[in-house]
Amino acid sequence: MSKIKTDNEYRQWLVDLKKRIRQSQIKAAVKVNAELLYLYWDLGHDIVVRQMEAVWGSGFFEKLSKELRTEFPDMGGFSESNLKYCKRFFQFYTEDSSIRQQLVDELENHPIFQIPWGHHVQIFTKCESVHEAIFYVQKTIDNG
Repeated sequence: MSKIKTDNEYRQWLVDLKKRIRQSQIKAAVKVNAELLYLYWDLGHDIVVRQMEAVWGSGFFEKLSKELRTEFPDMGGFSESNLKYCKRFFQFYTEDSSIRQQLVDELENHPIFQIPWGHHVQIFTKCESVHEAIFYVQKTIDNG
């Protein structure tokens, strides 16, 4: 009788343990995604604020891409096109003054940092306004 009870307890503990492990994996993935988005945001900000293209000319993105991929060969996301998307990501979401102020006030908690990068690229390349984009960001979060 005690062996059956122990086996049932073990099975239930294992079910609970697996659930906690999966929840931790999801939380870690969300945090990694947010950190990547913060990096892309900061990179886009630096390119815009420092007007890097104007300083270095038309070969700027190519040069930056090459240098970053050389330094971080195991990390993706540094293609020329993705670097341009980083710039566009920052510019797009800061073009609206009310959204810009929200981002300044609560950058880390803003919904745009809660969805995957690929979704952002789809959203900001197809939406005509930041308000429309925020609608789709929220819809992505709600359906997530």
